[in-house]
Amino acid sequence: MKYLDEFRNGELAHRLVTKIHQLAGDREITLMEVCGTHTMSIFRYGLPTLLPPNIRLLSGPGCPVCVTPNGYLDQAVAYVREKNIILTTFGDMIRVPGSSSSLERKRVREGNVQVVYSTLQALKIAGDNPHKRVVFFGVGFETTSPTVAASLVKAKREKINNYLVLSAHKLIPPAMEVLVSEPELNIDGFICPGHVSTIIGAEPYKAIAEGRHIPCVIAGFEPLDILQAIYMLISQIEKGRAEVGIQYRRAVRGEGNPRALSLLEEVFEVEDTYWRGLGVIPASGLKIGDKYGQFDAEKVLDIEAEETKEDRGCICGDILRGMKTPGDCPLFKTICRPENPLGACMVSSEGTCAAYYKYGEV
Repeated sequence: MKYLDEFRNGELAHRLVTKIHQLAGDREITLMEVCGTHTMSIFRYGLPTLLPPNIRLLSGPGCPVCVTPNGYLDQAVAYVREKNIILTTFGDMIRVPGSSSSLERKRVREGNVQVVYSTLQALKIAGDNPHKRVVFFGVGFETTSPTVAASLVKAKREKINNYLVLSAHKLIPPAMEVLVSEPELNIDGFICPGHVSTIIGAEPYKAIAEGRHIPCVIAGFEPLDILQAIYMLISQIEKGRAEVGIQYRRAVRGEGNPRALSLLEEVFEVEDTYWRGLGVIPASGLKIGDKYGQFDAEKVLDIEAEETKEDRGCICGDILRGMKTPGDCPLFKTICRPENPLGACMVSSEGTCAAYYKYGEV
């Protein structure tokens, strides 16, 4: 526990909190985290209770499960109805409700849904079942999309032609651009996602820091990481600066991960795509490029999904935009609970509703 203890040191936390109080002054400051793991850490350790009342921490669309719209879920469910298809997915998508069903319900009824822990496991299932088509439901940000790209490169090299991917991958910086355009949010700084930034580095955030004059700091996930990132942001705001800082230097380099970025460029093309709560965001999605088109489930499989519908009572979209909190939802903790989730924000382990439910509003 040595290294965890170093990042959960009460004495160091107190020093950082004291410095934040000294710097913050009386100005109202809104900082947004755009990573679901940050959201969970912030609530788990009660960090808002340590900050001055004029500093507000706001949760953004940092949960890839949550921002995936029903259309992709409905398409995945449609694939499961076909007897010659095995649908593979990470476990965090299994319980997310689509328009009329979920992958969990279809697994009980149809049986051809398998939870995997890596794309290579999905690829092995395809290799072991040559007479079936195996579709991997690719959901995630820049953190997981390189692993999907790697599986497609391997599939092409080894001629595993029954392996397909339904790509719902998204890019974080374009969503941040949309959020800073929301006048009601009035975001003063971003706590940038550590996992995503290990892949993309610091460069993609410069358009927001320099172009929009909004400070950004890439943070780790332990309490001291987040408190230090807040201190770094407050320091920039107090000095009138707007730069991209890297607090999470033990994992993030300015240039990112060149090998992972090369894989993304090799396999994917950037496209406009729809985000739950944010609508269509230009150049924010990743589709499989023509070079690997033979593995694109949407191109290969002519299977229509049902007409997409949203749950009219769920305000997950407004929560993802930072416009509302779970406490504003009349369904929260009443009808919508972890054992009976009505929206993705309650299902995902990184969802804001799940954080509020587990740790309470802090």
